[in-house]
Amino acid sequence: MSENNQEVFDSTNLLVFLLKWKKPLIILCVSAAIISSAVSLIIQEKFKSVVVMFPASTNSLSKALIAESNGGKYDVMSFGEEEQAEQMLQVLNSDHIRTRICQKYNLLDHYGIDPNDSYKNTQLAEQYSSNIGFRKTKFQSVEIIVMDISRDTAALIANDISSLLDTVMNKMQKQRAVKALEIVEGEYKELEDFMNVMNDSLTVLRKLGVNDYESQVEMYTQESAKALVSGNQRGVDAIEEKMKILSEYGSAYMQLSQTIEFQTERLANLRLKYKEARVDATAQIPYKFVVNSAFAAEKKSYPVRWLIVVVSTISAFMFGILMIIAIENYNQLRAQGKL
Repeated sequence: MSENNQEVFDSTNLLVFLLKWKKPLIILCVSAAIISSAVSLIIQEKFKSVVVMFPASTNSLSKALIAESNGGKYDVMSFGEEEQAEQMLQVLNSDHIRTRICQKYNLLDHYGIDPNDSYKNTQLAEQYSSNIGFRKTKFQSVEIIVMDISRDTAALIANDISSLLDTVMNKMQKQRAVKALEIVEGEYKELEDFMNVMNDSLTVLRKLGVNDYESQVEMYTQESAKALVSGNQRGVDAIEEKMKILSEYGSAYMQLSQTIEFQTERLANLRLKYKEARVDATAQIPYKFVVNSAFAAEKKSYPVRWLIVVVSTISAFMFGILMIIAIENYNQLRAQGKL
């Protein structure tokens, strides 16, 4: 008889099984529904606010607006791609933003954490992570998602995090940009002073009569020949005096002219780099395009009470079935004398 019952049970005659144990299962499911309903009413409501934004394509304003070698590669108005979105997520998850938000909104007290607790910072970090999150969408935008018991606070935190993103990224960029500006400025000023010295030296040579070495040598040679042909000895002597000055300072003039020509081009390149570095070190630019700013939610997002009740009831039902199966198997084993 027991073997036949075992065969019937093993054939998954679920309807018979459920009818046999319907009263305990109904009691269990109703109890679970009532208890989960009561618990869901106790759970504190939370409101959700979301900011949606796209990263900018470039973090350097000078490359987009000033650099001659841009070639259209950098556009200050274009959206960023996956790499920029990943960078944005890293900054949003930074300790700097979390610390600023925790301090501004006194989240330690807001989340009901004892300030004297030995693990208050750990609890605060856990509460922050559970209520404030960031994610990248399939469109390469980034969402700031804030859940809070206050609808207004949720919106304020989300918008403040969005604003802090620019602050933090500008600060990080400035640390490098200011140092770069110091280096480029030093090089530019040093080369500018050197060029002033070279030009002053060239001015002195010009005052001595050395203006264009090659053309002057050619001209003096022709004039000397004419003076000799005409028998103008005074003219020959005067030209020889000028030639003597050219021979004495001509090589210096040539060297100075070549150096100035070369360094002038280098100074122009440095001047452009100096302008770029100054823009990067002083400009405050947004690193994002905000698609949707956060606003105070009109209705709660958590908890979803009907879902809690349904999941709890189904879970209780499944647990009840497993327990009944275990009890029946136990009773059958005892009836067979195996226990």
